[in-house]
Amino acid sequence: MNAVEIIIKKRDRLRLSKEEIEFFVEGFTAGAIPDYQAAAFAMAIMLNGMTAEETTNLTLAMAASGQVLDLAGVVDIAVDKHSSGGVGDKTSIAVLPMVTACGLPVGKMSGRGLGFSGGTLDKLESIPGFRCDLNTEEFKQQLREHKIVLTGQSLELAPADGKLYALRDVTGTVPSMPLIASSIMCKKIAGGAQAIVLDVKAGRGAFMETPQQAEALAALMMDIGSLAGRQTVALISDMNQPLGHAVGNALEMVEAIETLRGGGPMDFREHCLRVAAHMLVLGRRAETLEVGERLAEAAIANGRALEMLRVLVRAQGGDVSFVDEPARFERARLVEEVASPREGYLAGVDARAIGEAAVSLGAGRVRKEDPIDHSVGLVIHHKVGDRLGAGEPMFAVHANNEATLEKVRETVLRAHTFSDAAVPPLPLFYD
Repeated sequence: MNAVEIIIKKRDRLRLSKEEIEFFVEGFTAGAIPDYQAAAFAMAIMLNGMTAEETTNLTLAMAASGQVLDLAGVVDIAVDKHSSGGVGDKTSIAVLPMVTACGLPVGKMSGRGLGFSGGTLDKLESIPGFRCDLNTEEFKQQLREHKIVLTGQSLELAPADGKLYALRDVTGTVPSMPLIASSIMCKKIAGGAQAIVLDVKAGRGAFMETPQQAEALAALMMDIGSLAGRQTVALISDMNQPLGHAVGNALEMVEAIETLRGGGPMDFREHCLRVAAHMLVLGRRAETLEVGERLAEAAIANGRALEMLRVLVRAQGGDVSFVDEPARFERARLVEEVASPREGYLAGVDARAIGEAAVSLGAGRVRKEDPIDHSVGLVIHHKVGDRLGAGEPMFAVHANNEATLEKVRETVLRAHTFSDAAVPPLPLFYD
């Protein structure tokens, strides 16, 4: 076997064997296959696709390129969740404490934000001292002792995926369905997951803009899960408007804490309860989704979910007083409430435009090395279908620069569109 023959085979729309895929991934990881051949390989996949079996073999080969965690001696079943990104998606920060409070240990590796999509780690790091760089032994020890871990992806896990993603980002191959699916699933498998809940977003603020595209990605990941021997559930959820109200790191942390206290936005709370219920069913802590939701609701009501967030923050070096007193989170110097320019029904709240506006404030990054301002962001007060009066508060901008605030104000105003006739609310989930 050699790399050129494998590239030509995929170029000509032929099916690659398990051995050919493993040969290519192992050679690329070791440096024997150069970047330019890997770029050609990625483009051939982008243009010609892969079967579910090929994609599964690519997933397993990338997972095997580094360490694969074995959590069998740490938990009875390793359940993980993955969100395909979005705007205002702070779900993991609320869901993990809910399910661990119900007796299901969860160790999760999350990512940082890039582009308009926010990252869980950036939000957690708005708590002073919080560590997102646990090594493998620290991860397993904390999971064993405290039953909850939320940290960054170790460099020891799936190094082939990191190398390939860096190439995809600069070669126009990011949208490839097999490459997206294998990138997501290889990290879950390498992280020791035996059961996985996939929260696949669809809409303007997602990488999959239509429910049909999201369903195709979910179906492929479900196939990978089945062929790799993992229990897998996929939810198709809406991301045409922000999830919850807050967009921005400290602002989203406060909203997640409010939710664990029994408050928070209704859409975010319901979304978290649904995801938690699926995790509890997969983790054999609930027989049905209805029971799972009731257990998660009870964990909020009795304070156990909030206590598990305290446990997480304390275990990873964070200042737990921020959980007890959310007013301690860093606040932006400038906070401006912006009123509705007219009376009418909200017909659209463009999640992508709002996510990009938050990035321009400093809440996200365009390049991986860009710094993050944890204090800035937006609070979007209303949802599609709401009726607003002229002059009613519509959103708030939290900024540290006057010129940027003015620019963002206009962008977010344009992101809100109106109708004179009543507009139905958007669904939380499509399937």
